[in-house]
Amino acid sequence: MDASSLALSRIGLAGLAVMGQNLALNIAEKGFPISVYNRTASKIDETLGRAISEGQLPLFGHYSPRDFVLSIKPPRSVIILVKAGAPVDQTIAALSEHMSPGDCIVDGGNEWYENTERRIREATDRGILYLGMGVSGGEEGARHGPSLMPGGSFQAYENIKEVLHKVAAQVDDGPCVTYIGEGGSGNFVKMVHNGIEYGDMQLISEAYDVLKHVGGLSNDELAEIFDEWNRGELESFLIEITADIFKVKDEHGEGELVDKILDKTGMKGTGKWTVQQAAELSVAAPTIAASLDCRYLSGLKEERESASRVLEDAGLKDEVGPVKLSGSDKKRLVDDVRQALYASKICSYAQGMNLLRAKSTEKGWNLNLGELARIWKGGCIIRAVFLDRIKRAYQRNPSLASLVVDPEFASEMVQRQAAWRRIVGLAISAGITTPGMCASLAYFDTYRRARLPANLVQAQRDLFGAHTFERIDRPGSFHSEWTKLARKSKSGLGALN
Repeated sequence: MDASSLALSRIGLAGLAVMGQNLALNIAEKGFPISVYNRTASKIDETLGRAISEGQLPLFGHYSPRDFVLSIKPPRSVIILVKAGAPVDQTIAALSEHMSPGDCIVDGGNEWYENTERRIREATDRGILYLGMGVSGGEEGARHGPSLMPGGSFQAYENIKEVLHKVAAQVDDGPCVTYIGEGGSGNFVKMVHNGIEYGDMQLISEAYDVLKHVGGLSNDELAEIFDEWNRGELESFLIEITADIFKVKDEHGEGELVDKILDKTGMKGTGKWTVQQAAELSVAAPTIAASLDCRYLSGLKEERESASRVLEDAGLKDEVGPVKLSGSDKKRLVDDVRQALYASKICSYAQGMNLLRAKSTEKGWNLNLGELARIWKGGCIIRAVFLDRIKRAYQRNPSLASLVVDPEFASEMVQRQAAWRRIVGLAISAGITTPGMCASLAYFDTYRRARLPANLVQAQRDLFGAHTFERIDRPGSFHSEWTKLARKSKSGLGALN
């Protein structure tokens, strides 16, 4: 539809790249008249064309910021979906010039949370409300039901709550949207969601690597296995799409397309931000960090190929290649990998949730971890049946220290640890990297031990830097003259001899 309609739109959306177009069409399809704007006019025309072809949807195109803003019913709510950083500030400047006090801007991009907090302050000075809203689910989710994570002005959320609840993915216990909290909490939660996503994808790729290169399984067999896993405890969007990937034939040659893809992984920064924030807050997130390191290493394709040749010339041989497995052995390998993947995922999610809790405490956001797990059950990339169990764990104990010590998850990890250790050991002996599974297992083993070798590290710190130490048998801080006492002890031993 064009802009000739006299009726004012319920909401507006600026930024009509893939996500913006699809979210706008989703809003229109749910019965909310929407105005759209984009700096490049052809994108407006393209979106209008889709609105007509996809059911004469109530979507109206505007070709100037002024016309766009004034076409929306006050108090106006405008979603912007443009590239994070300077383009967001430029878009806000162009639109807010025509906005009135009480109007609202909603940034739906993957923005650094501190940028959102700065923009909230700037908008408040002008009487404008502001939300930073994480949107997960990719192109498909935006069009048919994403998971939405709005944070910032509660009044701004209330103004568009009706729209968001209809547009979000729907699961058995409600729409996949909730008011996250104040400030940049919505963006922060989306960032950690993406960090968990990094870990999830890495762990799945490691399961694939072991099954393919140790078990010698074909893509057809892998597709069948992942389909089967998607009917059990691992049921999730990522497992489902992985099964589909193995089924796609290469239209330019023999075999399946997955084998022709260059082994270099791209990224947009949210995984790096997650790991940086974990370090800032002193929260261990080794599985997420390992997945980030693997993306960095995957980018060194030429170096890796060169290293492979150099080390092969130096005599390095693969310890174990694909082995001929009997039916029962193959079944056991597949089952062990399934258990290792599940246990590793618990640790990855535990790390993400602990990071969210730590930031919530620092910022006073009062995040509801069970509710976050609930809104991730549909629409988003990490949606999984598993998340319902996480929701229930935090409902049972809102102050749960870690998912690892939730009674249900603890029992499952104990039951799976033998298979987990077998797979990690098998992969190491075969020279196959499973850094995510190894990091998860190390996290589990470190967290479960009542006493660690950290006493020696603290003794070293006290010796070279007089950093002091605490004792297990009496209160207070202590310092020892380690070197002097060691020499005295040595000389004493010499005298005895």
